[in-house]
Amino acid sequence: MATSTSELVFSSQANHNFSRILSDLKRSNLSITNRLRSIRDDADFVSEVAAAFSRPLIANERCGSWYIPPEKKAGSAYFKSTDGHTGQWRFSTRRLNLQLLNIVGENDGCIIVDSTRRGKRMPDALSKTVPIWCCVLNHVLFPGIVAFHELYTPPNAVSESEHAQIESRIPENVASLRALCINLNALREQVKKPLRPVWVTQESQLVPTDEVFDDFYPIICCTSSRRVLGGEMSEGGYIQGAGDDTENWALGLTPPVFWPHVDVLLSTPEPALSDLVRSLVSDQTLHINPSTPKKIASCLFVGCLPLANSSSPSTCTIAVYPKTTDPSSWVKTPLLMEVGVGKHKLASRNLRLALPDISDFVRHFLEQTTDHSPSEEPDADSSAPRKILIACENGKDISIGVALALLCQHGDSEGNFSPRSPSTGHTKSDIRVKLSRIMTSFPEANPSRATLQSVNSFLMG
Repeated sequence: MATSTSELVFSSQANHNFSRILSDLKRSNLSITNRLRSIRDDADFVSEVAAAFSRPLIANERCGSWYIPPEKKAGSAYFKSTDGHTGQWRFSTRRLNLQLLNIVGENDGCIIVDSTRRGKRMPDALSKTVPIWCCVLNHVLFPGIVAFHELYTPPNAVSESEHAQIESRIPENVASLRALCINLNALREQVKKPLRPVWVTQESQLVPTDEVFDDFYPIICCTSSRRVLGGEMSEGGYIQGAGDDTENWALGLTPPVFWPHVDVLLSTPEPALSDLVRSLVSDQTLHINPSTPKKIASCLFVGCLPLANSSSPSTCTIAVYPKTTDPSSWVKTPLLMEVGVGKHKLASRNLRLALPDISDFVRHFLEQTTDHSPSEEPDADSSAPRKILIACENGKDISIGVALALLCQHGDSEGNFSPRSPSTGHTKSDIRVKLSRIMTSFPEANPSRATLQSVNSFLMG
């Protein structure tokens, strides 16, 4: 007879069954029901933070929107944890987040909401990326006031050593922002004081205050999720950072679909929940109306598919579809080009090969409209302002890459388009400046790194 657990011997079949049981338990704990309940519980905490500080809620996308009912959401931010990772510590010239300054100035600060995975106290986006953003902007907006230039990080998440290393990178980050030649006077009209990050977690003691701070705007970094040190199975179904990695569990469910149906979703038994989610997502898709294109330069617009069934003889449309098609079939009419590049990283790679054809198509349109050549529609109003519209599946990635390439090729320093020969001799710095103008006009744009690499490759040879 075995006298200790170390002497117990299980058969290989028993070990296999034991492992399967543990996997099943973990899977059941990470169910959709538990995720949605965890999100709702964390959203209650976020509402308490908003009530305590009386400032608007900003979702740090993509995760933050899960924790804010749409009617309470004042805006979106795009602070990436990767920009705050050890050794990176950078101010992103691709995600400027300058749209927040107007909200901050009008409300004496804001609350940025995000969450993080099991075991972490707060996400790097809130503990490091936001502090870097605040510090860099303070340097640029208030260059003569040294007292405004201090870097603030949470001591319970960032060590003194890492703080010092981040601080040493601030000058180069300041230089990278200044190189974009952004209109700083316009930004100074929006904020009159420096930005200072402060941090709130579920471990914090909330003391209600609507105080207006004389010396700074508080940028309240709210980690919505409760910290879990052990495994999820010890938490009674609670999942830290439940709103993350939605592609692995959400079945297409998004915050705008979740919140109007939160009660029925949380009251539906797990076996029936997947079918309900798919039904709600399907209904939402059927009722999506074509969005209004966003203007990002004098005659350049971006939007998402599907396009509204309207055309104009003064509008050149490039529709980029998430399926690969033969380049010989892309040009449909002198005003319409339908480009099939595929999905995700494949689309970004294929974009490099498609950009020369797209650029030639647009150049021909500019030449025709400048020369006032006869339109396919004899009654067309040739005096209507010309417009170039680029659309892709989400209106934020591939279409932005195409727009950036066209702006560099055919736009002047003010963003005006002309039928001149495509510009050459582009540098990364020039491209970065044009991209910053797009991101300032359209903060929700989110071109992937692969998309931008394809554009750089096309423009720089």
